[in-house]
Amino acid sequence: MKNYRLRFATFLALSLLLTLAACTATKPAINPKLVVLGHAGSGFFTPISPFNFRPPSSWRGIRHALKLGADGVEIDLQLSRDSVVMLYHDQKLENISTGQGCVSQRTAAELTQLRYRGGFPYDLLQKERPVTFDTLLARLNRRASFPFLHLDLHEDDQCLPPGQQRGQSAAILRQIARSLARYHVPPEKMLLITQEETTIPLARAILPRVRVGLEIASAEFDKGLRLARAQRVHTVVLDADRVTPDQAAQAHAAGLAVVVFGGRSGKDIARVLATQPDEVEVDNTKRLLIMQGRRKK
Repeated sequence: MKNYRLRFATFLALSLLLTLAACTATKPAINPKLVVLGHAGSGFFTPISPFNFRPPSSWRGIRHALKLGADGVEIDLQLSRDSVVMLYHDQKLENISTGQGCVSQRTAAELTQLRYRGGFPYDLLQKERPVTFDTLLARLNRRASFPFLHLDLHEDDQCLPPGQQRGQSAAILRQIARSLARYHVPPEKMLLITQEETTIPLARAILPRVRVGLEIASAEFDKGLRLARAQRVHTVVLDADRVTPDQAAQAHAAGLAVVVFGGRSGKDIARVLATQPDEVEVDNTKRLLIMQGRRKK
């Protein structure tokens, strides 16, 4: 009987240890210094998990992410025809607005009169218009502390002739620099994101105090990592759908900070957290903050 009880107790102890190990495996340790940013504000038009009617990189989406408790937001920047920096995500205006063509073909005054368009049922709940970068900075300056901003440069302009599609990089960087100086934005709160090798030295010359991040396509990770090291960028930016813990570990070993963008479901976010990033641009800010223990359900 005593032998049976001993074996039973051993079995229970082993079962408990296996259960604890499984829980630990499915709930990776979260970097206590993790910076949480809303991806394009509050993400994109989505029907569930969560339902989101706020357009990407719109003021309402940005305000919502910050209200939830995000440390900052990632926004998409393009240059208007009259050289005003605009917040807008898509290549073509007709994709998610009442406009036609590209941001580069319209003046800022024309662009700010457009309305975002997501279709039914999103447009029942939103009447947002695109805003300028200056408008955003002016509004954020009213906050007690300035949030982190990731500035994603959209440099591949489909409305320009071949060979000229990335010719506006220097111009948009100069305009960004003027705006940041005008509103006394803390440079340590900024991260400039580009996919283009030629933009890196331009950014370093025009915005010397702002961190530069290189977005790397997962299929070209090895090549991108070599470029990031050679160009001495501060950060690499990786896609949540394809990033692996090994890729993040390689970047960290090279002395680079790691930003991962994307992730909406709990499963997706857990997979992102398992890569141990330094910053996450997430599509579901509330869920990540709950998983991080910074917000109740």
